[in-house]
Amino acid sequence: MEACFFDTLKAQPFWVIFLFTLGSLSLLKFSFVFLKWVWINFLRPGKNLKKYGSWGLVTGPTDGIGKGFAFQLARKGLNLVLVGRNPDKLKDVSDSILAKYAKIQIRTVVVDFTGDLDEGVKKIKETIEGLDVGVLINNVGISYPYARYFHEVDEELLVNLIKVNVEGTTKVTQAVLPGMVKRKKGAIVNIGSGAAIVIPSDPLYAVYAATKAYIDQFSRCLYVEYKNSGIDVQCQVPLYVATKMASIKRSSFFVPSTDGYARAAMRWIGYEPRCTPYWPHSILWGLAYSLPESVVDAWRLRFCLGIRKRGQMKDSRKKE
Repeated sequence: MEACFFDTLKAQPFWVIFLFTLGSLSLLKFSFVFLKWVWINFLRPGKNLKKYGSWGLVTGPTDGIGKGFAFQLARKGLNLVLVGRNPDKLKDVSDSILAKYAKIQIRTVVVDFTGDLDEGVKKIKETIEGLDVGVLINNVGISYPYARYFHEVDEELLVNLIKVNVEGTTKVTQAVLPGMVKRKKGAIVNIGSGAAIVIPSDPLYAVYAATKAYIDQFSRCLYVEYKNSGIDVQCQVPLYVATKMASIKRSSFFVPSTDGYARAAMRWIGYEPRCTPYWPHSILWGLAYSLPESVVDAWRLRFCLGIRKRGQMKDSRKKE
């Protein structure tokens, strides 16, 4: 059968053989990419995070993805430093974690990332002194209350977006990184956004998307700088997750719960410098990349204009 097939192939014109070869190589490449995707998303084991150190630090741990990460790190047996602005919420989440994972230790640091950031970072440095903080989750971040044109962004929101999303992540990393360099091990996870990476633009969320683009490049540069020093730096790129910030209450197949996202995210720590841990998001990422940018731009603008209209109507009802 094989000899008959190859004899038939040899008898074909050159262009048929060329196209057959090209098609075979394309099929081989697709098969390799697909098998690699299956391995990474479903079969590859997560790393032992305790090898980085016995403590993990999470910013923004009282809600959303940050809270999910705090519980997952505790489940892995890591002690926690939780950094947030609301002392009552920090106590609540600490009590909840300790009720489930009683053997770990938790320290809390009250920092308002929209306030005196230098004072807040000073408190973080004092708290982690002497601790082998091996995992840093830079999760803290804010977005717009709802979509709006750039000229509609007020000064307070503009300053806070840059201060929390850019300066906050940068300065917390600067506070924690020296200890990792000294110990020659560590893992840093910065939470980016599909708004800056997956889609070509995020109209009506321009400043938010730009701050997350900074996080992506910041992470990549640190990954290259420190990968030979035993420190793994990663930018995780979630799409929509059911959080208060995203104004999504219910999870679905393409929109995971915060716990669902965090469970998936833990398996990726220490591997690729940029990733989208929740595998259905990678399908959407591939779809977005397969479409012309002008099509994605037009869809996104219409989508965000709808969010803006609903937000304005909600504001109007509040004023009445």
